[in-house]
Amino acid sequence: MRFVFPALGALLIAAGALSQGTPLTPTSAPDLETLTSQLALADQQWIPRAEPLANGGYRYIYKRRAGEPHLKPEQIRALIANPPNFASERQQIGQLLQVLHQAGVQVKLTAPRKSGAAAEWDPAARTLRIQPSVVGKGSLDFAWVLNHEAIHVAQSCRNQGIGSEPRLLGLPTQLPARLSPVLNQPIYREAPERVRQLEREAYANQERLSLGVQLVRKYC
Repeated sequence: MRFVFPALGALLIAAGALSQGTPLTPTSAPDLETLTSQLALADQQWIPRAEPLANGGYRYIYKRRAGEPHLKPEQIRALIANPPNFASERQQIGQLLQVLHQAGVQVKLTAPRKSGAAAEWDPAARTLRIQPSVVGKGSLDFAWVLNHEAIHVAQSCRNQGIGSEPRLLGLPTQLPARLSPVLNQPIYREAPERVRQLEREAYANQERLSLGVQLVRKYC
């Protein structure tokens, strides 16, 4: 059984379109230096910008994720003045990749076998597959996907070892409001209730970026 993270929801764009960034070329395993460079490039799409208008005013262009509220002008100006650099997210990614490698997990930037999935954990192969296009979403989205799958890895280790079917860890399962519809997506809608519970646990905790490292170290 493969546990999958479905394709990320459509990104909403306010007042114009921004580049998605350049996806990393598929490889058997991500080279951390190349991956970090590509993520940093993709992160530029999340920095708002102001475009001057003919009347002397400005048009603000920014990108937001599905479910996020619209930004107020003062919030946009604050982000332009102090743009996020996502360095901590890239650091977490590097640490989690190292811990997964030490646990015996192969992380591959390659298309998941499950149609429509952005990533999947295949315990029988001890392999975590991530769609290369996820790199183009930037550091935060990539970190969430990787952390989500690392929780599934820990669920396997919690059972009878890393190659086992996952079992619940007993983590909180309250989904963030913007993720509340996720288990109604086609990829999960008809899945067995056990799988839906495992996915709920992973989704509810994927944004706790230090958690994946802790869980893999504890259970694997």
